[in-house]
Amino acid sequence: MHKVAVLGSTGSIGTLTLEVLSHLGQDYKVVALSIHKNVKLLQKQIEEYSPEVVCITDELSARSLHIRGTKLLTGREGLVEIAKGEADIVVNALVGAEGIYPTLSALQSKKRVCIANKETLVSFGEIVMNTARKYGGEIVPIDSEHSAIHQCICISRDEVVEIILTASGGPFRVSGIKKYITPEETLAHPVWKMGKKVTVDSATLMNKGLEVIEAVRLFSVPPESISVLIHPQSIIHSLVRFRDGAILAQLSLPDMRLPIQYALTYPKRTPSLVKPLDLAKVHLLEFDLPDKEKFPCLSLAYKAVSIGGTMPAVLSASDEVCVRSFLKRKITLPDIPEIIQKVMNKHRVIENPVLQEIEEADKWARRETSELVRLLNL
Repeated sequence: MHKVAVLGSTGSIGTLTLEVLSHLGQDYKVVALSIHKNVKLLQKQIEEYSPEVVCITDELSARSLHIRGTKLLTGREGLVEIAKGEADIVVNALVGAEGIYPTLSALQSKKRVCIANKETLVSFGEIVMNTARKYGGEIVPIDSEHSAIHQCICISRDEVVEIILTASGGPFRVSGIKKYITPEETLAHPVWKMGKKVTVDSATLMNKGLEVIEAVRLFSVPPESISVLIHPQSIIHSLVRFRDGAILAQLSLPDMRLPIQYALTYPKRTPSLVKPLDLAKVHLLEFDLPDKEKFPCLSLAYKAVSIGGTMPAVLSASDEVCVRSFLKRKITLPDIPEIIQKVMNKHRVIENPVLQEIEEADKWARRETSELVRLLNL
């Protein structure tokens, strides 16, 4: 039996993970859950899955949880304790840079980490991958694009010459991002149902830029070996070109339950909850190059990973603050890349940073971004 800890169990990936685990049956047992604030949903999850331990990172919310027979932890320390506890699989569906601490703890304990926490790989990618190699931990991506790449190269990794990430293009793939666009319009993604932050990032193509950085870390390839194609149907989730010219692609309906199950069961494959793809009903698969003038966030991400050091952390942290400010109507959608560019230009890069230096760069970027947002609102 595999024992599973789900960090971020009330978010979109977390709830889907629990759905998949229910489907997988007795071979998988939920032993730990973590949330930030959604105590009401956590209470239902405790009743259904009977975890031995739960963690609530917001300590005020933790006071409102009333449970018996389940150990309650709080804060960052609680996440770390769960990560190095009895689970042999840790699903990191957290949002934000705090995800680094349980990730490192799980890898140091030689566990499999099924990772959907972008900020961990973008800001701390080299440290994460080095930790996995040093201690024998395992990382399997949950993002549909990186899952597709993992599936395509697991046999012939050494022969890869190009990784091609596909992007739906979001709701504004034709018009580009404009000042008049509202948060409600931005959150109306035409294909995927995701959390608010990743949905806004999808609209600006920052999400694809972050995935480029993740791919550099996960698969040890240079940024120039990674390209992006707009693919509105989201049937092909990514492609890999090999040395002999052959291209392998992973196809399925756009449903996150499939990459989640793959991460949990790899290398085995079992029947899933996802409806089989009927290509005869698809009819058309379209591809186009992204317009980097309409979507400058993509170029900013390539720039950040090419510079390296602390710059990816600065990009990620600044984007988090910008997205939050946009959703609160403090800035417009085009303000996001403009602010991030200014923060990146101001940053003094530290090469080969240690964990603390990355954390300091993250905090610095948040302060600088918040100040630029404040000035726009004067």
